[in-house]
Amino acid sequence: MVQQKIIPLSLDTVITPFSKKLDLPLTKKQINVLQINLGKRCNLACSHCHVEASPRRTEELSPEVCNQLIELIEKFPQLKIVDLTGGAPEMLYGFKPIVEAARANGKQVIVRSNLTIYFEAGFGDIPDYCAQNQVRIVASLPCYLSDNVDKMRGNGVYDASIRALQWLNSLGYGEDPDLILDLVYNPQLPITDNFSLTPNQASLEQDYKVFLKEKFGIVFNNLFAITNLPIGRTKLYLERKKLYRPYLHFLAENFNSTTVEHLMCRDELSIDYLGNVYDCDFNQMENLPSKTHDGETLTVAKLLVSGTLDLIEEIRTAHYCYGCTAGCGSSCGGTLI
Repeated sequence: MVQQKIIPLSLDTVITPFSKKLDLPLTKKQINVLQINLGKRCNLACSHCHVEASPRRTEELSPEVCNQLIELIEKFPQLKIVDLTGGAPEMLYGFKPIVEAARANGKQVIVRSNLTIYFEAGFGDIPDYCAQNQVRIVASLPCYLSDNVDKMRGNGVYDASIRALQWLNSLGYGEDPDLILDLVYNPQLPITDNFSLTPNQASLEQDYKVFLKEKFGIVFNNLFAITNLPIGRTKLYLERKKLYRPYLHFLAENFNSTTVEHLMCRDELSIDYLGNVYDCDFNQMENLPSKTHDGETLTVAKLLVSGTLDLIEEIRTAHYCYGCTAGCGSSCGGTLI
């Protein structure tokens, strides 16, 4: 008897494409946020990192693209926020020039920090530098308990993070209204298909604040609870555990249409270290570039020539977009509703 070959069903067969879940196409608003991924080099290699950053990665911004980004920041007053990420953005080319250009032009600057970079050789000046330039620090602390943090990020990361937060507090972060310190919570990666939504952000923030204040004297401003999107190392982990499709299905089942209006991709451009333009950081990591109405992909150089940031009408979507719209929603600024 000839054995029949079983062909696995495509994702679109088992999960409704995100674009078909929407009543209307997902469109851009006026762009006021520029999120720049300076590269993939990092002093850590976290298990949940969607960028798949590590000390072995070498990709980072070039002087040419750095100069183009500075020109973009200077040229468009509509930009209100310049959001720097990586890798570890503080260790990558262009970090300080972009911070200084953005601050000189009245933009809020956000740096997404792993905190431990402060203790690497050559980067001990970063806390003072950020304070002097009133950089808003959004720091990863996936849990307020040490075991969970070290499991996700590496041995000793929790203790280093605590010391870094105390250092930032000593400079005024978390108390001075011009020195904002936010923390980021990421759930543990699932080990079974008994999935759950990200916990309530407000109550979790209170738990963090009480624990960190009582145990370490640490204060901070806001906690951002972020859903693990199934891309990068999270996707690889889920595939190894045979949980990738079940997790996507769980996110799709918990789609909340009221989050769509507040999605971060609506008013931001995400730029990679090569100067290519994406609708969000997640599309960037999945190599899904933004496209104009004519189907043209964009670069920072093309934006400068065009004289406008608002060339994109419709946002490109994929199955992982359900991660940003499940439950209370998720973004680089935490829950959406």
